[in-house]
Amino acid sequence: MYDERFVTPMRQELTQLGVEEMRTAQEVDSQLKDAHGTTLVVVNSVCGCAARNARPAVAKAIQHDTRPHKLTTVFAGQDVEAVQRARGYFTGYAPSSPQIALLKDGQLVYMLERHQIEGRTADDIAKDLTRAFDKYCEASTAA
Repeated sequence: MYDERFVTPMRQELTQLGVEEMRTAQEVDSQLKDAHGTTLVVVNSVCGCAARNARPAVAKAIQHDTRPHKLTTVFAGQDVEAVQRARGYFTGYAPSSPQIALLKDGQLVYMLERHQIEGRTADDIAKDLTRAFDKYCEASTAA
């Protein structure tokens, strides 16, 4: 685990945008189990590709007119039980950090894994996310 003082600014990059942090397995189940509508789940991380690519991409993507009902995040390497529980909803995908999932009515419909994030620009990743939002979310939704 990293010193929380080091991680807090990385958490805040998303929470200041209205992304709800899930720090326990119970909070994950509360948000994802039997969920209706669409939910974005960002597996945040201290790695460079989270800082340079994933978090900025999420910040851009959620400005799109069509976006998920809920915006959530867990932090890999910090909130271990919450991350494990969230990944339990990502059927068919190996754990990676960062990782960005889109669930619809509690079912995984879209996933961006680390290898799809690392080495790409935040703009390109945001475009991938907004295409997924257009496909799976309703235009009238607001986070």
